Amino acid sequence: MRAISGLWRWRRNPLRRGTDLAEAWVGLVALVLILVGGPVIGALTGGAAQDALQRTARAQLESRHLVTATVIRKLNRSPLDADPETSSGRDLRSRVVADWTAPDGTTHEGKVMADLQSPHAGDHFGMWTDLHGRTAARPLDSATATTHAVLAGTGAALLTAGVIEGARRFALWRMIRRRYARWDRAWDRAGPDWGRTGTGS
Repeated sequence: MRAISGLWRWRRNPLRRGTDLAEAWVGLVALVLILVGGPVIGALTGGAAQDALQRTARAQLESRHLVTATVIRKLNRSPLDADPETSSGRDLRSRVVADWTAPDGTTHEGKVMADLQSPHAGDHFGMWTDLHGRTAARPLDSATATTHAVLAGTGAALLTAGVIEGARRFALWRMIRRRYARWDRAWDRAGPDWGRTGTGS
């Protein structure tokens, strides 16, 4: 709507100032840059993020392995854990002492988090380790990598649009300041009695 109301700046009329046309051009250039530059930068950023994240996901999947661990005993809740009265996604995990066999064939035992709500000795659960059996975080999956890449591309496009809009507003602010300065000089030249009857006669 604002762009439509600004179309008068393009028409030839005796009241149109040079700054009006300059403001119209600044607005048009900013609009084109937002509509073209924003999506292009977003696509380039998203594509680069997608490539990097997919490489990371493949590398993690190659270096991390899902093994089956066996519960030896459940550990008491840590005093640093949240209030047991509150329920959250963490309630589905429990701290246990477990043993597992690494992909290289070595046997390990240690304190780990199990995806079991109420584990008992002998229960089995899956956990991620590196090749030597050290516990590792779940590897990044392809879908999550794609989601992060889309978010990165969208963020880059929005940031680009914000920077362009900020530059447009700054340019308009400078033009308005110059216009006011010219008006002040014009008032000074008119003198203090410009409105009095008989001035200049």
